[in-house]
Amino acid sequence: MSADDDKYPAESGRRRFVKGVVGASALGATGVTGAASLSTATSPTGGGGGPTQFFGIENTDGPAPRGMPQIPIEIDDDGTLRGVFPEYETKTVRGREVQVATTEIAGYSYGAEWFQYCGVQTYAGLQPEADQDNTFVSADSPPYEWQSDVEPGEPLKKEMFDDYRDWGNEIGDSGLGKPAMGRWRSEGNVETIPIQVLRSTEIEEMAQGDSQYADWLQASTQDGFIAWMDKCTHFCCVPGFKSLPGSEKFGGENAVYCPCHQSVYDPFSIVRSQFIALPRPNDGGGE
Repeated sequence: MSADDDKYPAESGRRRFVKGVVGASALGATGVTGAASLSTATSPTGGGGGPTQFFGIENTDGPAPRGMPQIPIEIDDDGTLRGVFPEYETKTVRGREVQVATTEIAGYSYGAEWFQYCGVQTYAGLQPEADQDNTFVSADSPPYEWQSDVEPGEPLKKEMFDDYRDWGNEIGDSGLGKPAMGRWRSEGNVETIPIQVLRSTEIEEMAQGDSQYADWLQASTQDGFIAWMDKCTHFCCVPGFKSLPGSEKFGGENAVYCPCHQSVYDPFSIVRSQFIALPRPNDGGGE
């Protein structure tokens, strides 16, 4: 089944993705399971960047300025995990033709700008018109022993996470969920876009709740799966959920911990935040 097929008919009970190019929705700064979260910075010039509202896993400690952006997820009929990439169109902006990738999901604007930081805005796989597969595939050197049985580049599938209710690796508590390291839209001779996938009962409960962002969680997660781009918003390192012994010294044993500068992220607190996305090079800054 292709990514464009409508997998969620109305009678399925799952909120379907409403696709189209829309403007940014009003900023809601209250976290789903945590306190209010809003991050801003100075505004750059140039098309494709600027103030960007996004959903992400909350930064709870360390020098990182904000959470890491969530990737909406869907599961094919054969159990293959896929990240949703926003649809694009060509628009004329200030006399120039530019590619704009924005999609509405559950009434919120989801755009490629969510991932325009840490130099990722230059990556070929995240250009609006990039011809890349949205399948999540296993990373080359994952930190989890269970992934040693999965070939690098092999699609991540739902069945691989069947033991998510009690999985543990002697780091922190068992039973919080089962993670995987992977990559997305990175096939061929292009830069690697690291992602992390987590399946957890906590995500299932959040999606079934009545929080302010329940509609978003119902549409952007599925069967307890959540995903995010795994680039620390501090210095662009690659953190991990329950992946590093010693992370308990910094309160990160049951969270996503970045060993470079001890930033900690909570995958069970999804917040709506704002940051200044960097413009893509091909969008320039001129008239």
